[in-house]
Amino acid sequence: MVKYLTILLMQIVCLSAASLYCSIAMSQNEISLTQFGRPDLQGFWSNASLTKMERDPAYTEFGLLIPYDKIDEITRNHPQVVRQDTDDNQVWKKLPDGADLSLGRGYNAFWVAPGSRFALINGEYRTSMVTRPENGLIPYSDEGLELRRENRAKYSGVLSDQVTMGTDGPESRALGERCLIGMGSTGGPPITNVRYNNLYQIVQTDEYVVLHIEMAHDVRIIPITTQHRRKDIKPWFGDSIGRWDGQTLVVETVGLHPLHAERHYVAALSESARIIERFTRVSQFEMLYEFEVEDPVYYTENWSGEMIFAASNEPIYEYACHEGNYGLLGILTGARQLERESQ
Repeated sequence: MVKYLTILLMQIVCLSAASLYCSIAMSQNEISLTQFGRPDLQGFWSNASLTKMERDPAYTEFGLLIPYDKIDEITRNHPQVVRQDTDDNQVWKKLPDGADLSLGRGYNAFWVAPGSRFALINGEYRTSMVTRPENGLIPYSDEGLELRRENRAKYSGVLSDQVTMGTDGPESRALGERCLIGMGSTGGPPITNVRYNNLYQIVQTDEYVVLHIEMAHDVRIIPITTQHRRKDIKPWFGDSIGRWDGQTLVVETVGLHPLHAERHYVAALSESARIIERFTRVSQFEMLYEFEVEDPVYYTENWSGEMIFAASNEPIYEYACHEGNYGLLGILTGARQLERESQ
């Protein structure tokens, strides 16, 4: 009787909160296991969300949590939501006057899919993935900030905080533009979301867990072992090993590829970096992703965060980056033409 009363109470709370995520606490017993007796993480997942890695200054007053009485208004006025809602309102052959640009309006919104809701974790709407430090910002050290500027200079020739790139050759363009690896840190570690291609597929055996990332068709192969495998070779995404801690898959990563480690957008890492990720199937429809970054070179302290991955019915389609990568060719060709004209 107590069990059924508890379930009824939870249902009432969920209905009153109008939450799509209330199944977390109610579906613990519905989590399926693999034939090896481990939680089944397999399937397609999405971390598309208005909640990004760092806290937007616009949400500083709220801290980590958005009040329930503010969430509808804040979501409705979010620039990405406005952009999606207003994109189709343009009049054929009539240019917009720009009056609503400050609200986030833009054209061609149909090809981006950044998410339309803030992440709801443990019944709390989040302003950032970063939960520590409390300000929701990545705690760069002075050395770390300088290294970021130097890393950007490799691609732009300019010591600035602008994410720009050079035109000397393909090596001076970003890894994502060169179709070598996904932009930002979509594959991790730690994993972030971006404006589109936020789908993930997990394939699992007793010895391996494989993360197939929609962005750039990246793949992380994580062996279930206690020994790191590579000392001299530093692969994309680093040397990751996994272990089970109860119902949670714990992944430890060291030794990222140097070009991957100096990511400009988020989570640059040194050779001393160590990243711990945790994947926990919390319901039939959700998986909790947690991470902690340890790097005394780039950061003043360890920092950590959380994100929800929602089960998706959508498969991952081919990411044919080089099929139509005309931008790279055009940029470099244009640069050579400018050089000829300046002689």
